[in-house]
Amino acid sequence: MEGNSSLWKNLIDEHPVCTIWKQEAEGAIYHLASILFVVGFMGGSGFFGLLYVFSLLGLGFLCSAIWAWVDVCAADIFSWNFILFVICFIRFVHIAYQVHSITFAREFQLLYSSLFQPLGTSLPDFRTIAMSSEVVTLEKEHCYAMQGKTSIDKLSLLVSGRIRVTADGEFLHYIFPFQFLDSPEWDSLKPTEEGTFQVTLTAETDCRYVSWRRKKLYLLLAQHRYISRLFSVLIGSDIADKLYALNDRVYIGKRYHYDIRLPNFLQMSSPEMSKSSLTEHFQNSRRYYDK
Repeated sequence: MEGNSSLWKNLIDEHPVCTIWKQEAEGAIYHLASILFVVGFMGGSGFFGLLYVFSLLGLGFLCSAIWAWVDVCAADIFSWNFILFVICFIRFVHIAYQVHSITFAREFQLLYSSLFQPLGTSLPDFRTIAMSSEVVTLEKEHCYAMQGKTSIDKLSLLVSGRIRVTADGEFLHYIFPFQFLDSPEWDSLKPTEEGTFQVTLTAETDCRYVSWRRKKLYLLLAQHRYISRLFSVLIGSDIADKLYALNDRVYIGKRYHYDIRLPNFLQMSSPEMSKSSLTEHFQNSRRYYDK
């Protein structure tokens, strides 16, 4: 404690105090360096945020080195600022090379800019997702899956075109770009379970979709927690959109619009239940929610 107090005393109490201050301001290069430091530290995260930060900080250290060499004539100040400039330059080149080396096919570029980038997914994470998938073409009027026949062994995301979903020949809803083709089937099965599609998915136009094999995707989700949470959010949102699309087509008696949030929806939707029973249950449910 005594040694620390004596050191503090030497640094503060016995250090000579500035008695004469410079009247003139430093040169423009010094002030430019300070401005670059302030603006540089306002950078964000991610690859492009790092490029922004290191480019401005590097320029700031370079200006400080020039100021130390020309105005101050201090070799130590010049050396430190020049070393920091070199470090920032090396980091900038390294990050720029990483960004340049990450290239995707057109479908993946559309997928990233439309779906993953708004959620804050970085390019390295998206590259990991893309490397585990493949791009597939589905011609018009060809089936992606057939009811009761096609096994559930993959998860696919539509990039272009339109898919028609039917059950027992009855139209249910459409699948549009950047929606999953089989999110309900994926969510309904555990990793160890097997199953078949309960609907038929037919291409109304020429389609392109990105597909992940089931086992390979489960392995990817087990290895990367962030990607697992990301897919959980995307699949949950997609299932909700599909349920509301079905809800738009359900009318029960006097053209009441059925709400899927009401209880016993699955029981009410069964074909064995008569229309009068559906109407009665729906009206009772409306009274319950109106209370």
